[in-house]
Amino acid sequence: MGGSIRTNAAAAMLGVSPNTLRSWERRFGFPEPKRTAGGHRQFDLVEIEALRAAFEETQNISSAISVARERGTGPASPMRLRSAFGRFDEDGANRLLEESLTVRSVERTVEEVLLPAVETLAADGPATTLTPEHGFAWRFATGWLAATQRVAPPASRTEGVLIFDASRPPEPEALQAQALELILRRGGLRTLTLNADCDPTRLAHAIGALDPRMVVLTGRGASLDALGRLVFCARRVVGEGLAIVDYRGAIPNAGGSTVEALPDGPMAAREAILARLEGRAYVGRFARGPSTAVNL
Repeated sequence: MGGSIRTNAAAAMLGVSPNTLRSWERRFGFPEPKRTAGGHRQFDLVEIEALRAAFEETQNISSAISVARERGTGPASPMRLRSAFGRFDEDGANRLLEESLTVRSVERTVEEVLLPAVETLAADGPATTLTPEHGFAWRFATGWLAATQRVAPPASRTEGVLIFDASRPPEPEALQAQALELILRRGGLRTLTLNADCDPTRLAHAIGALDPRMVVLTGRGASLDALGRLVFCARRVVGEGLAIVDYRGAIPNAGGSTVEALPDGPMAAREAILARLEGRAYVGRFARGPSTAVNL
């Protein structure tokens, strides 16, 4: 990330007037512009974004300048991405994710930056109403995940994983399901995601085409009966040896479950899935232990 911008653009990014920005320059010496041959100020975009992020945190310009000078922009973070979403700044959000990809893998960028940024916006809004900021962030995230999945390398393993997704947009769980599919594909697995409200009587062709070794149940919008019908259909096609796992509480909390629960994060979930497929122990911590009340 880099480049320079003129005074009016820098002031607009900071939400102040050009005169205020020039007064900060005179008083604090920051942000410090360069001059063009014609004498026009050119502010470094990195400095302006660092100052904006610090000012949003402190709401005090002298403190913000101290913070911005000390840490620069810092690595891309959920709070910086959330700030871009709050401004409906698509270009800024793209820049932050590109910045993250210079120091993080795709998987870590998704889990450590993108998902938390969207989820904090979801948590801030009313439970029954979608805020414009959350709606913008959710659409941006789904588009980014889909674009990243399109350029994922082809499957390098024979095992297939079928995901039944019972989430409802724009729930955070819907993004988690999409992120899990992306990260499984980047792990070399053949994957297919289907809505949990599919007609079970018409699933045989899709299941046969994938020939999965595992079914992942995710999202919290399906009843236990509906999930049971999907699992029954999958086992009828593939066989009783098909593994069934739960990602992030798909099994309704009506009692215990014999269905193994994956860890909550998509990266840890992938590692647990690979361990199960390879017949080895997973060294991390599962979301919950098995019990005996629900047996899909």
